[in-house]
Amino acid sequence: MRTIRLHVDLPLAVGAELPLPAQAAEHATRVLRLVAGDPLTLFNGDGCDYPASILALTRREVVVQVQARQVADNESPLALTLAQGVARGEKMDLIVQKATELGVVRIVPLLTERAEVKLDAARAQKRLSHWRAVAASACEQSGRARLPEISPALPLAAWLDGLVEDGALRLALLPHATRSARELRFATAAGLLVVGPEGGLGERDIAALTLAGFGGLRLGPRILRTETAGLAALAALQALHGDG
Repeated sequence: MRTIRLHVDLPLAVGAELPLPAQAAEHATRVLRLVAGDPLTLFNGDGCDYPASILALTRREVVVQVQARQVADNESPLALTLAQGVARGEKMDLIVQKATELGVVRIVPLLTERAEVKLDAARAQKRLSHWRAVAASACEQSGRARLPEISPALPLAAWLDGLVEDGALRLALLPHATRSARELRFATAAGLLVVGPEGGLGERDIAALTLAGFGGLRLGPRILRTETAGLAALAALQALHGDG
C-alpha cells in the first residue's frame, strides 16, 4: 500500500489534532477518497515526516491527529541551485516538478536576453505561487520533506549582482563548452547551474556569466530543448557528484 503524503503549511507536533487546510482537505477527500481512520503522512518542509490518521470528516473539514515524527534522510549531499531561463507554459511546470524530484535546493526563474515569456508584477506573483505549488506536489510524490526554495523571477543581471562568494561551483549549459560533468571538481558541496530559455543564452548573457565566474558545461553532441537540458544536467551531477 502506497504512502499518502500531504504538504501542509502548518506547525506539526506529535499528538496534535488539527484541521487540514482547505486545499489539502479537498485533495484527501475528493481525489484520494480517504475516510475516517485512514493513515496519511504530513510534512511542512522542516525535513521531517509526520505519520497521522484521520479522526473525523465533515462536509467542511478534515481533522487529523499527528502520531509520530520521523526525520526524512533523503536529501542530496550536493546542494544544487537551478537558475532556469523562464520557459513557456507547461514547460516551466515540468522543469520545476522534475528538478524538485532530482533534489535541487533552489530554483531561480531567470529573465534572459532571449526570453520569450514576459511577466508583469501580477502575473509574476501568480506564476510564483503556482510554481511553489508544483514543487510541493513533487515533494509529496518523491518523498522529500524539504521544499526547494523558489525565488521570484529575476533578470539575469540582478541575480548575478546578488550572488555571494560561497565557494559553490558556477556552471552554465553552453553548446560550445568542452567540459563534461565527469570532469568537474566541487570545492564545496554546492553548485549553481544556469540554463537558457527556448532561444538559448544570448551573447550578453554569456558575457555576464563569464564575468561572474561561470564556466561552460557540455552534456553531449546533441542540442537539447530547455525542458530537457537542465534536467539531464541535474541528473548527471547527482549521479556523479551527489546522490550517486
